[in-house]
Amino acid sequence: MKNVALITGSSRGIGAAAAQLLAENGWSVCVNCIERDDLARELCDKLRAAGHEAMYYKADVADREAVAAMVRAVERELGYVTLLVNNAGVARQQQFQDIDAATWKRLFDVNLGGCFNCTQAVLPHMLHEHAGSIVNVSSIWGQHGASCEVTYSSTKHAIIGLTRSLAAELAPSGIRVNCVAPGVIDTEMVQVLGQETLDMLAGEIPLGRLGRPEEIAAAIAYLACDATYATGQVLTLDGGFVN
Repeated sequence: MKNVALITGSSRGIGAAAAQLLAENGWSVCVNCIERDDLARELCDKLRAAGHEAMYYKADVADREAVAAMVRAVERELGYVTLLVNNAGVARQQQFQDIDAATWKRLFDVNLGGCFNCTQAVLPHMLHEHAGSIVNVSSIWGQHGASCEVTYSSTKHAIIGLTRSLAAELAPSGIRVNCVAPGVIDTEMVQVLGQETLDMLAGEIPLGRLGRPEEIAAAIAYLACDATYATGQVLTLDGGFVN
């Protein structure tokens, strides 16, 4: 079976690093984005120039019809999806009493709804083949919670519940579902915190630094390709930040 990976939210950060690593390991990859299609195109051009098979598709994972169209496009151009990496996510820092209904809904629609939409879209072929791998991206804040991150933490906690429940349901069909829970990773999402806060966080991490997107990508690839007896697992990568 041809190895085809769909990585959501992969024009930059962890998703881009995962697309790069998987391509280097022989996977055909679809880079998904919602805004930065310029970066998605640039990444695909880079991968193709290196001899890898890659495409990009602009779609909001919160939109079921857009997700279905994306998966059909991947099947036409690359083949059936055998690995889904549910990485797309948005965050918002604010106190709980200031969260409006639109913000609450949008974060759940993207972070959790995106997992729901994309998984349902690729699952029929995986079920038919009795094979496939799904890796969801949660967060240490989904495991432990975080002040002023109630909405984000709630969505990421739900992703862990989805992972463990779906893993139990799909295991008899030969489909593995796992999850990574990154700590503070040096991406654009955390840069909004400001350098002073990032330096303070780095000082609180036993390894003494922020994580790198490539380190999370390596864990995703491990769960997807090498950990063939692992399902329903949550792999925490936080430099020892939360014990």
